[in-house]
Amino acid sequence: MKPVRRGVIPAAGWGTRFLPVTKAIPKEMLPVVDRPMVQYAVEEAAQAGIQHLTIVTSRVKESLAAHFDRAPELERFLEAHRETPALKGVRRLATLADLAYVTQQEQLGLGHAVLTARNSVGNEPFAVLLPDDIVASDTPAIGQLLQVYHQYGGSVVAVEEIPPEASRSYGVVDVEPVAEGLYRVKGLVEKPKPEEAPSRLGVVGRYVFTPGIFEALAEVRPGALGEIQLTDGMHLLAQREPMYAWVLQGKRYDVGTPLGLLKASVELALQREDLAPALRQWLKGLAL
Repeated sequence: MKPVRRGVIPAAGWGTRFLPVTKAIPKEMLPVVDRPMVQYAVEEAAQAGIQHLTIVTSRVKESLAAHFDRAPELERFLEAHRETPALKGVRRLATLADLAYVTQQEQLGLGHAVLTARNSVGNEPFAVLLPDDIVASDTPAIGQLLQVYHQYGGSVVAVEEIPPEASRSYGVVDVEPVAEGLYRVKGLVEKPKPEEAPSRLGVVGRYVFTPGIFEALAEVRPGALGEIQLTDGMHLLAQREPMYAWVLQGKRYDVGTPLGLLKASVELALQREDLAPALRQWLKGLAL
């Protein structure tokens, strides 16, 4: 079984939920405490041992690459003013991972974004991390999936238990149990009605795929909006080779909406020794 050395971070969406700020700023560059959301995904992948990352961007997202690139003038300024912690943080960005960028010429769905990375990934297994999801856990979220991949083989998708009424917002897996927290995937349904959902396990933004996902996605017919759904490709792949669903361990923050981003920023800041005391005091003083 080949080790998973590569990862893909889709970051080419329009970010319409955050307009007007995302008219000029990529959604993935919006800050969660003091880091853009995309940096959390890059750091998580690096912590799990994935060093080769492909970020799928659009033509107007040059700031994503600039964030992880060296900034000599800024570094000289920080060094001259003895801003040592800030200097270390800026320099660290360029060493997190080996980053490559591919452009999704048209925003044709998450499946199409993953397919866009095919030449960059090659014929190897790879991870996919959606920056909309930040997961606080002892073991990196993608690392949990890698453990399942190495033990059982086959693709792995992260899931969490959802209330029935939430099924319209998730891809939902049809499964059979394998072990505690682990299931064999028989199929997937994209955003089913509650009464038609095959389970209460919804797909969240972490995946490990065999290269077979590319062939499956290439066969998927676009939907009514011309988009290629990743869920459809996964359903097809699950008919051809083993696929597993792992119940993610940890706290997941959905930062893909303004309210979710605000909640994540507050909760994650409260876990910081340098921010928590003052923030907690300020929150107590709010007239709620």
